[in-house]
Amino acid sequence: MNIGEIARRAGVSRSTVSYALSGKRPVSDETRHKIQRVIDDLGYRPNASARALANGRTSTIGLVFPPAGDHYTGMQLDFIGSVVEAGASYDYDVLLSPSGVDSDRSFQRLLGERRVDGAILMEIKLADDRVDHLADLGFPAVTIGRIAHPETSWWVGLDHTALAAACVHHLADLGHRRIALVNRPEQLLRAGYESAHRGLDGFTKAAAERGLTVRAYPCGDDAPSGQACVERMLHDDPGTSALVTLNEASLGGVYRGLAHAGRHVPRDFSVTGVVAARWAETVTPRLTAADVPAEEMGRRAVDLLVERLDQPDAPPRHHLLTPPISLRASTGPATP
Repeated sequence: MNIGEIARRAGVSRSTVSYALSGKRPVSDETRHKIQRVIDDLGYRPNASARALANGRTSTIGLVFPPAGDHYTGMQLDFIGSVVEAGASYDYDVLLSPSGVDSDRSFQRLLGERRVDGAILMEIKLADDRVDHLADLGFPAVTIGRIAHPETSWWVGLDHTALAAACVHHLADLGHRRIALVNRPEQLLRAGYESAHRGLDGFTKAAAERGLTVRAYPCGDDAPSGQACVERMLHDDPGTSALVTLNEASLGGVYRGLAHAGRHVPRDFSVTGVVAARWAETVTPRLTAADVPAEEMGRRAVDLLVERLDQPDAPPRHHLLTPPISLRASTGPATP
């Protein structure tokens, strides 16, 4: 059933039916009641496209979230779930687009066909063409993560620089002098992923401040890569006594690699990092970490996007989060 059939049965034009549904132009009460009776008799419900044409809104937001590798990590799935839940609280549906660049067909359909009212972008790069493209179009968007110069954009971010530095200072305070960083995969570093670069920057600067001997390792987002990374780390410098990880997906392998090397955590090797709380709680011993507040970040991003949709002329706003390190059981004093 469509608007044309309703118009035929009500004896009015298609445009009159459209005006009655959208309220864009006045329609007499008699005509409106006549149209409503036909709609009630037919059980007609306008589809999403018709509603979008009628009121200029789709009641849908896009989540542009390319998986960093060949799968979504646990933390990435946490973010997706948080955005969906927060969107539902505003009566918005969420359309997931795995688009990576502005030339991606899925991304272009999202914009060109106006399938969504606004977008939340994730896996942000320091130089991100998706952010630039949306800004050029004037399309409402919020990023989870920050480009290199985020002054004119709307975003929610985690201060990876400060958090990685805090992990280094925690280990240095425990007497560790030789520390390694387990970062995200090499291809993400080459692509300019914001979290990997800012985390590396914080790690390196804090280590220099404390006069530590450090090495940084890119690592694949999986357990076997974590184990291989630890083996390489201990081969390069057997005196390494602690590590900071920005890669929760490799965490199980990191622990396994340490166990195979005969390093007991935390008696003679300490592990800390920036990891979602539920993952930090699943390893044994539980990980001392700066807990990534995925649920809060997703909710805040949706809040900002709804604010931007409701107030198109509002100045850009952002939230930069720096959660404290949660002390658990994976770090201890360095052995003499």
